[in-house]
Amino acid sequence: MISSDVIRGYNDTIILYLLLEKESYGYEISKEIKELSEEKYVIKETTLYSAFNRLMKNGYIESFHKEQTYGKKRTYYKITESGLLYYQEKCREWELTKEVINRFIKEEFL
Repeated sequence: MISSDVIRGYNDTIILYLLLEKESYGYEISKEIKELSEEKYVIKETTLYSAFNRLMKNGYIESFHKEQTYGKKRTYYKITESGLLYYQEKCREWELTKEVINRFIKEEFL
C-alpha cells in the first residue's frame, strides 16, 4: 500500500488522467484508482472530494449533473482545456521528481 503522504501531491494528476478519456463521477473515479493501482492506492473519499473542489476552483475541471435511474442526480466531472495543460505540467514535474529521487535510491536496499 502506498502512503497517502507520498502520493498526496499527485492526486490531481491521477484524477485528471482518468478524466482525459471520459467524464466520470466520484465513486467511479475512486474505483478506477483502486483497480489501476492494483489496490496499492485507495483514495479516501474526503481526499477525493477536496481534490475535486480544488480542481474546480482552479478551473481544471467542471462539474455537471446527469439524471440517473430513480430520478437521483449524480455529479459528473470533466477536464477543461486548462486542466489538460495542468496535467501536462504535472507529468513533466513527475519526470523531474523521479530523476531527482532516483539519485537517492540504492538498488541493493530494494
